[in-house]
Amino acid sequence: MLDLGYPATVVLFLLLAITTFAWCITRARLRKIQREKDDIVGEEMRMFDFLHHIGEAIEKDITPAQLYKEIVEGFGEVLGADGGAIYLLSEDRAHLVPKFISSNCPPLVSVPAQITELSKTNSKALMSHLMLTRVGAEEGILGGVIATETSVRIESLRSHDSLSSSSTHYAQDASAMLSTLQYGGRSIGVVAVVRNHENGPFTDNDYDVFRSVSEQSAFAMGNAMIHQELTDKRKIDDELRTAREVQNVLLPSAEPHIPGYRVYGSNTPARIISGDYFDYIDLPENRSGIVIADVTGKGLPAGLLMAMCRSVLRLTAMATVSPSEALGLVNRHLFPDVREDMFVSLIYIVLDNDTGKLRISRAGHDAPILFRSETGVIETIKPPGLALGIDAGDVFDRVTKDVEIEMKQGDCLLLYTDGVCEAVDDYDNEFGLEKLEQLFSKEAAMGAESVVESIRQEVSVFAGDQPQMDDITIIAIEKR
Repeated sequence: MLDLGYPATVVLFLLLAITTFAWCITRARLRKIQREKDDIVGEEMRMFDFLHHIGEAIEKDITPAQLYKEIVEGFGEVLGADGGAIYLLSEDRAHLVPKFISSNCPPLVSVPAQITELSKTNSKALMSHLMLTRVGAEEGILGGVIATETSVRIESLRSHDSLSSSSTHYAQDASAMLSTLQYGGRSIGVVAVVRNHENGPFTDNDYDVFRSVSEQSAFAMGNAMIHQELTDKRKIDDELRTAREVQNVLLPSAEPHIPGYRVYGSNTPARIISGDYFDYIDLPENRSGIVIADVTGKGLPAGLLMAMCRSVLRLTAMATVSPSEALGLVNRHLFPDVREDMFVSLIYIVLDNDTGKLRISRAGHDAPILFRSETGVIETIKPPGLALGIDAGDVFDRVTKDVEIEMKQGDCLLLYTDGVCEAVDDYDNEFGLEKLEQLFSKEAAMGAESVVESIRQEVSVFAGDQPQMDDITIIAIEKR
């Protein structure tokens, strides 16, 4: 009888061995899959932690330089990179400007031979060169990323076409991943991470995570830029408001007390800082000075020139009883420091409190208008004169002359800046001189304060929802 026990045992043993081997292989594969899964989960968790950290950093108002450093170092932690860099497009979008390059990041641009040679003895030479080198927006690896507006993975920096022929020295080869940074539908720069070959290549999952983190980082950077702009704007607004408070100190805090006259003035700036001003000056020998002025332009430059003009006029006014002579001195002081595109139009009146007569000088300003109470007629007072800051002095002195007038009881003199007549309504019609004269004729009998306030109100109603385009300054001088 044939004994089959031995072969059966062998077969069972072989089946058991095969099953055990297959189970071991499957178990190893499962472990590998689990490790890969754990690596992916860990990488994703690090990515989320990184993005959360960047969000918190932005809220703390860190500087842009700190933000770029945080992003590059965060990329390194998420992806196990050895270094990285951020380049942003210049305002004209013609160059890529380095914003942060980590110390372990190999050059991503060509390096001149002399810099490579110098770096052998000076460890800071290479980094200094890289941080000072602007790259053409269409040049090399970085420019290629901008041109394609996408991401790339480079297996070898040393052998890349844009670097292999240069004198760039790499202590060891490295792989890299680069991505365009896009915000608001346009590229704002490039982010790059590198890993030395000895630490292994970037995996497909690394590349997927890199692209995702790059997209989120670009969004964070764009938001940070807007946040920084808003912060800067708030600071500027605060500084301008402080400047406006200082400027308000320069304007009269009360109306002057001039026997036989009532003077009332008002200044309404178009912006925080006004280029208009008015002033009352106590002069020697029982005289009073009244000034209205308009500096070309608006904002801080106009405000600064206004303050200069006021200070100089207050000094020169004490030296002469002639308004034109005083303005001639002001012009000679201001001319060297006034930009070519700026000048000051101004009216300066010296009122003799003893005689009641007014001497008027007009430096290129809108001509004042005078209401005569006896006749109800509006007269235009036109002393000849040139604006301050246009001529060094000879022409100004020759052209600018005084005119003397005498006001009678009930008469009213109106001084104003061009913001009054040039105010526009919803149909782009100007308020105009004719409307101003009609309103002045109607309100003059009511006194200086009524004149000024009525004009302000009528101009405001006329303009409606239209923005005020120019400063508005008005002075009324009423003879009692």
